Amino acid sequence: MITEVRIANLGVIAESVLEPHRGLTVLTGETGAGKTMIVSSLGMLLGERTDSGRVRGGTDRAVVEGRFDLSGLSSELLQAVADAGGEPDGDELLISRQVSAAGRSRAFVGGSQTNLQTLQQISSELITIHGQSGQIELGRSSRQREILDSFAGPELLQLRTQYHDHFVAHRDALAELAQLQADAQARAREADLLRFGIAEIDQVAPEPGEDSALRAEAARLTDIDDLRIAAQQATRALAGDDEDPGAGALAALTAADTSLRQLAGSDAAAAELVDRISELLVGAQDLTGEVSRYADSLSADPQRLAAVMDRTAALTSLTRKYGVDIDAVLAWRADSAQALEGLDGSEDRIAELQEVIAQTEPVVDRLAADLTAARREAAERIAGQVGPELAALAMPHAQLTFSVTPAERGPWGADRIELLLAANPGQAPQPLAKAASGGELSRIRLALEAVLTDAGIGTGGTVVFDEVDAGVGGAVGLEIGRRLSAMAATSQVIVVTHLAQVAAFADRHFVIAKSSDGQVTTSGLVEVTDAEREAELARMMAGLSETGTARAHARELLAEAGQG
Repeated sequence: MITEVRIANLGVIAESVLEPHRGLTVLTGETGAGKTMIVSSLGMLLGERTDSGRVRGGTDRAVVEGRFDLSGLSSELLQAVADAGGEPDGDELLISRQVSAAGRSRAFVGGSQTNLQTLQQISSELITIHGQSGQIELGRSSRQREILDSFAGPELLQLRTQYHDHFVAHRDALAELAQLQADAQARAREADLLRFGIAEIDQVAPEPGEDSALRAEAARLTDIDDLRIAAQQATRALAGDDEDPGAGALAALTAADTSLRQLAGSDAAAAELVDRISELLVGAQDLTGEVSRYADSLSADPQRLAAVMDRTAALTSLTRKYGVDIDAVLAWRADSAQALEGLDGSEDRIAELQEVIAQTEPVVDRLAADLTAARREAAERIAGQVGPELAALAMPHAQLTFSVTPAERGPWGADRIELLLAANPGQAPQPLAKAASGGELSRIRLALEAVLTDAGIGTGGTVVFDEVDAGVGGAVGLEIGRRLSAMAATSQVIVVTHLAQVAAFADRHFVIAKSSDGQVTTSGLVEVTDAEREAELARMMAGLSETGTARAHARELLAEAGQG
């Protein structure tokens, strides 16, 4: 429910504050006083496109702020506000919209700036405007379906939910199956390539790091002769050879050891030198043995070299195709095995989907048929109830029917629902948008809302009517007022009207007055009560507010509306 609307610099309105009643609030005033700007301001809160030309001349921007009572907001809507970054302001939610003279628009929900799409999503749950845009909406098949289904009641809505769930499951299974079948050849080719690669790798059976180890071994086997010569030269340098055993390092170290020991016998200070030469001698002896053994191990092995080269060639054939080295090849093999498992599982998935489709197809058909039957029964009932409402609203011969005809199966059934109107006897029913005038559309909306309210399916939230009384007056105006008042028992209703017969039913009555220069001042939106209200109703009926007769008629009208 709206608790307050603040408007600044919109059209002829400089600044105004509207505090609607929980029930029925009416707005009246002379032509050009700015009544339509009130509706336009609410449209701005709904995220409607707003022409920068509506920004009041001499100002840089128009601003509309709406405050909504949190007690009427659903948890889903509050979550949408939170998702948009907004927060409640105490026990209220603030929504605002700004439009600059340059055409730039900004929207805020709960203090957080948001885009128009999010604003529309949130505010459309709070306000319903029955004006020109609402009449266009009524002409849409989707809206007509919602009206019929809501009237039919919770059993049909539950049936529709069941149908929708099964339809979506059936549709998704069909789509996935079609995709799998369309990709069958591509999957088969991919699977064959993966199997070939895996088999090729398994036939070679490489080990992790094997290619690096073989390269090192091949290099060693290839250079075996050079290695052996170098090792033999090192051995001779250390131990000498058979022709000159004293030419090696060992002989020199041994001679040095003997000399230093003699020196130490004469000079104790040389004892440390003996220890050091002894360490060198022992180390040289150990090194000589190791080099000799290494030289003995370096024997040529042509067969092993050939085997290493063959194995290296086999590994190279794998790294050319599947990875930069054997470790990468093995990683490719593991990934491919997993992918192949998924591809092979597609056949199982196809069988599963076919089973799902076979099971859901008859269920979807049955639920669609049940939904059609329920809608046709509801269409007969609502037509019978809306007829008297239209008659009371100066459309005595109008026949409004919901046509339910077969259509391609969709998410909400297999029906094409169309609202048809035959305005006069003998006239063939035509689509509502073609058959009804603007005033008739407004009254049809009111009649439908009245029927829904009687059925306990009121719109709830805030409902705004603009031009609902276009082209009518007198007794019809009273009937319109009665229906708006009844609707206000379950919804907050705001009505812009030029009929005193409608305004008389208001729980709160506001007048938009012009200033002397034709503009609306900051105090232009004024609530009227008692004598002031009588005067305004008198003005609306006769253009005179000060005559006793006009005042008497106004009091009679208030009494008729139960407000006197």
